[in-house]
Amino acid sequence: MTDAFREDLRKLRENMERVVLGKPNVVKMVLTALLAGEHVLLEDVPGVGKTLVAKALAKSISGHFSRLQFTPDLLPSDIVGSSIYNAQTLQFKFSPGPVFANIVLADEINRAPPRTQSALLEAMSERQASVDGQSHPLPDPFMVIATQNPFEFEGTYLLPESQLDRFLLRTNVGYPTREFEREVLSSHRAGEPVEHLQPVISPDQVRAIQHKVREVKVENSLVNYLLDIVEKTRTSELLHVGVSTRGALSLYRGVQAFAFVEGRDYVVPDDIKKLTVPVFAHRVLPRGMLPGADRSAVESIIDGLLQTIKVPV
Repeated sequence: MTDAFREDLRKLRENMERVVLGKPNVVKMVLTALLAGEHVLLEDVPGVGKTLVAKALAKSISGHFSRLQFTPDLLPSDIVGSSIYNAQTLQFKFSPGPVFANIVLADEINRAPPRTQSALLEAMSERQASVDGQSHPLPDPFMVIATQNPFEFEGTYLLPESQLDRFLLRTNVGYPTREFEREVLSSHRAGEPVEHLQPVISPDQVRAIQHKVREVKVENSLVNYLLDIVEKTRTSELLHVGVSTRGALSLYRGVQAFAFVEGRDYVVPDDIKKLTVPVFAHRVLPRGMLPGADRSAVESIIDGLLQTIKVPV
């Protein structure tokens, strides 16, 4: 049965890499978030493929996909939906919003005000949306892939710490190599290849893999290693706010999923080392820096702390 899970994952990964050219690490990170049952924030300049990654994942799964273009005038009801009065039945009927999908692309999430951003908070943490006092469950699996441009400040809003904490990891897409960029120019002559992708896996298969991922073994020595890193963020003089218990649990689930993506049913120290920065960097507040500080500076601090901790053999 494990071989069947790995075959499903292989097909999903290869299908995405047919259109997301030259970025295997990005595909790997997005799949890690999906299998961990969490969400991902892609932060990079426009035009490098952030939206393409989300579309490729959604097209590869035969579930429901929706795209939310965040703008300053976007309202919470535009995300979760609203109750509409039916004159024939004399009753209000709930009309679901775009958040009721398996894969939700929150494009340029930092262009909407915090009140609108918070409409996603309950969905991301509780897998439900509340409207007019009624809670409505979201589809399963459910994943938010959010994008934002880190270099524009005019017309943008900082994501609240509570919102950032709901993302398993934050990563960048980056520029492709010259070889793969040449291939992109060639393959996009006749249109967008992602529009022709066919589903290779069902939502039920995704749920089955997610359950299997929870069985990935994490030895006690690695649990202690993970907790040492968490403790270091809380006691470091470089950080004003360290990683929370939710952050520690996110890293634990993340390394389980990452190990499975790598083809193993057990975690190794390198899994923790590779995920610590993308999972923790957006959850801490460095001393002397305002919220929203340069990401590379924060990542350097986390990476420096990681180097001071003994790796278990």
